[in-house]
Amino acid sequence: MGLIYALGAYLSWGLVVPIHFKLLDSVPAGTVLAHRIVWSSLFVGALLVALRRSLRSPFPLRPRHGLLAASAGLIAVNWLLYLWAVNAGRMLDASLGYFINPLVSVALGAVVLGERLRPVQGAAVGLAALAVIVAVVTAGSLPLVSLALATSFALYGLVRKVVGIDPMIGFCAETLILLPFALFHLAFTSAPAVEGDTLRLSLLLLTGVTTALPLIWFAAAAQRLTLATLGLMQYLAPSCLLILSVLVYGERAEPQRWLLFALIWLALAIYAADALRAARGPRPVP
Repeated sequence: MGLIYALGAYLSWGLVVPIHFKLLDSVPAGTVLAHRIVWSSLFVGALLVALRRSLRSPFPLRPRHGLLAASAGLIAVNWLLYLWAVNAGRMLDASLGYFINPLVSVALGAVVLGERLRPVQGAAVGLAALAVIVAVVTAGSLPLVSLALATSFALYGLVRKVVGIDPMIGFCAETLILLPFALFHLAFTSAPAVEGDTLRLSLLLLTGVTTALPLIWFAAAAQRLTLATLGLMQYLAPSCLLILSVLVYGERAEPQRWLLFALIWLALAIYAADALRAARGPRPVP
């Protein structure tokens, strides 16, 4: 089930979410983020009621609640950067960020959680890292937006893995932590985003669904898979985003981006082949 949850999350982030938010590019990123938080909290709250799940009182406060506050802050930063990149026509920068992110996840898994890679897996990760380094060097400048996206989401994945809370309840807690800030922004610091536009209102309402479901699936996958596997599977999302930005939205991809794409997928093929071989295990001796 971990692989299914991960596929659902990454394909949603690579195809459904960017198309959805591109349709909202006339709305400021901060306003979309605030709506995203409000409608996500309502959507996940309704899911909990429908499934007859309940939130426990957070008092007395425990270290777990501090970790959830940290994960809420990290995902809010990541959302805001992503929305800005999509609305500013910089999907390729977002794509590069999510290409870099799995490498950060693998590194955090090794350093913080002590996860070990088999030699072939290590070679696959090294090839992916080399591809990203080549892409960054040939670009001629440090991609700050891409690095910020990569780091914030990798840290979010680490915190959600460490906190060990039910994915849906954890996401509900995160949105409730962010909800007062979102409501304050909508009430006092942003201009009305709808103004009688039914289509725009519908798109803003749907941000609750396209935000909550992939993140719940991602948290469920994070509890079932190693960070190394989760991180390398994440190349599905930026690969879809790269193709979408070029073929649908007409952004220009330099040759080094296509080299990056080819090397990343070669690394994925190596990693997947090794995982399948390990899953089959040694043949029994007759």
